[in-house]
Amino acid sequence: MPLTLNLVQHHPAEGPGEIARWAEERGITLAVFRADLDQLPPVDNMPVVLLGGPYESNAGPTWLHNEREWLAASLALGAPVFAICLGAQLLALSLGATVKRMSSSETGWTSIEFDNGQILDVLEWHEDTFSLPPGATRHAFSSACEQQMFSLGPHRIGLQFHPEWNAESVITLNQHFADESPLPRDVDSQAHANVALWLRTTLDGWWV
Repeated sequence: MPLTLNLVQHHPAEGPGEIARWAEERGITLAVFRADLDQLPPVDNMPVVLLGGPYESNAGPTWLHNEREWLAASLALGAPVFAICLGAQLLALSLGATVKRMSSSETGWTSIEFDNGQILDVLEWHEDTFSLPPGATRHAFSSACEQQMFSLGPHRIGLQFHPEWNAESVITLNQHFADESPLPRDVDSQAHANVALWLRTTLDGWWV
């Protein structure tokens, strides 16, 4: 039987993207839960991926409050979490950090620098940022956002950027949000390939 990985999606246009390809290559079945439709995994210690979405992590609708409670309970049981954008802000909050509005939004292809000196162009679309949770290690930053990646132990990782957004993801987002979308209309195949390789390597290190 294939392994199963729970994944929480917050918006119909923001699916697993490149994570789905990674899972298929590894023989992992993604169990997708739509938090915005009041779907959440059981409270347990199973690994989970949290995706992004156009919501405020410390406010928002009732279902987001329910997700914050579910996440805190799952973390208390030792659940590994790989969290992206909104998901990373929810994770940071649950680990004792704060989330605040940035002076300006960060959108489109953005160069981030890892603390080991690696530079990677990634896709961004966010207005909020989080502080570093107590005891966590920062791994990446950009000129506009000090916190682009953190970890607390080997199996709790938060990313402010979107490595899961492949070319197909961007098309879907641009179609859904139309003129509101700040994402590129032209495909940069090499940039997407670079990010996909980074994502696969990082997920392989996180997956337990």
